[in-house]
Amino acid sequence: MGLKTKEEYIESIRALKPTAYMFGERLTSVVDNPRIRAGIEATAATYEMAMKPENRDLFTVMSPLINEPVSRFTLPPASIEDLVARVKINRKMANYVGTCHQRCTGLDCLSALSIVTYDIDQKYGTKYNANFIEFLKHMQKNDLTGNAGVTDVKGDRSLAPSEQIDKDMFLHVIEKTDEGIIVRGAKAHQTGSLSSHEIIVLPTRAMGKADKDYSIAFAIPSDTKGLIHVVGRSTLDKRELDGCDIGNIFYSKYCPTLIFDNVFVPWERVFMCGEAEFAAEMVIRFSSFHRQSHGGCKSGKIDCMIGAALTLMEYNGTAKVTHLKQKIIDMILRAETLYGCCLASSYEGYKEPSGTYFIDTVLANASKIHEGKELAEAIRLMIDACG
Repeated sequence: MGLKTKEEYIESIRALKPTAYMFGERLTSVVDNPRIRAGIEATAATYEMAMKPENRDLFTVMSPLINEPVSRFTLPPASIEDLVARVKINRKMANYVGTCHQRCTGLDCLSALSIVTYDIDQKYGTKYNANFIEFLKHMQKNDLTGNAGVTDVKGDRSLAPSEQIDKDMFLHVIEKTDEGIIVRGAKAHQTGSLSSHEIIVLPTRAMGKADKDYSIAFAIPSDTKGLIHVVGRSTLDKRELDGCDIGNIFYSKYCPTLIFDNVFVPWERVFMCGEAEFAAEMVIRFSSFHRQSHGGCKSGKIDCMIGAALTLMEYNGTAKVTHLKQKIIDMILRAETLYGCCLASSYEGYKEPSGTYFIDTVLANASKIHEGKELAEAIRLMIDACG
């Protein structure tokens, strides 16, 4: 099957039955809720774009695992070309939707797991990589979207997970059986969890020997029993429900907290369980890949802001005003700095023992540091240019 259309993706999300709440009320249909639907449409755009003939070579690639064309959002990078394509796709998607398309984090998780599960197996003789490969085939065959369940709610930041008064501040194993593990806790800031088929969980930080129960990685369907999506508040969220144009009429994002209320995970879906010394590597791999993704995404968003500023300047009769044109040039500089750092991190990538290609982390981090400063400055420049 390999590739879904936009319509097939939306219907596949409709077929899921997640437990979800927003504004204190349970959602009966996430697909038909205007606020959640706008986020689903943003993810659906990745499927739409992949079907356009001019995008096929960039958005899809032949999978050696299933011998079919698959979405690059389900393919851990196996070459420098794959690393570069990640950046270009994220910029193109940001140009198209003008917001978060919500699909990059799932790929970042897959990419990290493809490296670290192999490394754990090499040390301990475990079968995590085999579990991961079967899961990856499932993702590719069905063209699924994954959500990154990484950020725990954390509690007291000065204490390790095992030292917390409330042990549920970090997701952890509460029971092991012959069939699998049972986990409890929460993951915060889960952008697009209701737009996703699978929740891919990784540790949020380095772990010590006492934190073995917190050193877990696994994947579960987004409508798994005991998994609760609590959609948080965001700017102008109720206006979205009213159908008001708040600047992006077609696409949006939302960020639930995921509560794991004694959730069962079968062993074949477990990719790490107790190997505390590998938690830091998992976090570093994921965050590095995600920073590479960010540079492409945020440069594309600045592109959209440049277009908005130029349009307003034309309407305002200020399109030829020199100091305003300079602001546009400064915005372009910021977009290309982020993009350039991420492309450089890709071209300086290298092959890991697992076969996955990894990026240059210093260059990816440089992009993230620039993003923290320059995205805010680009917004300020846009406001100035728009008058």
